[in-house]
Amino acid sequence: MKKTRSLKKTKKAVRIPMKATMQRMNRPSRKNSLKAAILMAVMLVIGTSPVLAQSNLKEGNNNFALYTKSKDFKHLEAARKFADEAFKTKRDSTNFRNILLRGLVYSTLAVVDSNRTQAYAMDPTSIALSALKRLTNRPVNYEDQPQIDYIKRSLANAYLIKANRAVAKANYEEAFHQYHKVDSISGSAIDVKHNLAVLSTKIGSDEEAIKRYQAFTRQQETSSPIYILELAELYRKKGDNREMLNTLLAGREQFPESKEILFTLINTYMANETYSAIVPLADEAIGHEPENVGLNYIAGYANEMEGNDSAAKRFYEKVISLDANNFEGNLELGLLHLKAYIANPADEERQNKAQEYLLKANQIQPSEVNTLKSLAVLYSQSGDVIQLERVNNILNQLTIN
Repeated sequence: MKKTRSLKKTKKAVRIPMKATMQRMNRPSRKNSLKAAILMAVMLVIGTSPVLAQSNLKEGNNNFALYTKSKDFKHLEAARKFADEAFKTKRDSTNFRNILLRGLVYSTLAVVDSNRTQAYAMDPTSIALSALKRLTNRPVNYEDQPQIDYIKRSLANAYLIKANRAVAKANYEEAFHQYHKVDSISGSAIDVKHNLAVLSTKIGSDEEAIKRYQAFTRQQETSSPIYILELAELYRKKGDNREMLNTLLAGREQFPESKEILFTLINTYMANETYSAIVPLADEAIGHEPENVGLNYIAGYANEMEGNDSAAKRFYEKVISLDANNFEGNLELGLLHLKAYIANPADEERQNKAQEYLLKANQIQPSEVNTLKSLAVLYSQSGDVIQLERVNNILNQLTIN
């Protein structure tokens, strides 16, 4: 029987089109697809961030401009929101325009919301000051200077508010601290420098106060009669009469029309018994206040001490014409006439005038010893024994008591 040959089954080859094969080769895996999607998202974020930052900056500036025109707080609130949004990333926080907007908004809030009715992560003055330092740490364009000046003024006002509140509470240490901040920003504000000098005395730093006064009284542009007098008073308290006089004399040169400096200078000379320096100033001083009783008396006394009896008599007579019961005026007039009477015992007019004024002085102050002693001399010279005994009895009683 003939063997039959077994045949092996074979698979039929399937022809794959070349196009389909190429598509399969180019199709990405799932892993690669995910990476591509992430990369695309990142590219979108990077592309839109500057746009968002610019939008926040624009909206912030627009709202701040609206606030400056309307003073409507809602625009300032909106400006703050956009300024904060434009300052979130590290890149945004180094942008000059973003820093400028932040300084404008927060320096304004520091003044407008001085009672801090809004919630803040940090005090607005601190935020604005930080912005100002970053704005001024390099040359500033001319077009930006007005805005930076605005930030400076606003910050100075904010610290000034704090300083004045501290003064009202007599917290002079805190007031000094706040005024010092104002001074560091405003620079040339003389009122602030004066307040710092005054506060220095309040906190017991007289030497520092003197240095501060010296700094702004040397130039007439920043000096004033008040500052001169306050500096002179500091020297008086210190017991430095020489510097006190130098200060007043320098003040006279700066402000020759100031009667306050002139009067203080005359009183200083009087206290130091420098009568020769008063005499040439007397008429000028009285020209300011002709009816000033004390000033007329000082002029009379200085002239008397310098031997100008006729001038002294004129000033003393003015004293009692202004105040008939002025003790010093009557006593000094009586003494002048007594001196002239002793020099010429035959001059009855001088005798009578001496007695008139001395008795008036005694009437005003009956127990004043110098007046009684002067009357005793007068009665002894005239030989009026009865009146002399009366006066001596009074003197003896006062001595015993």
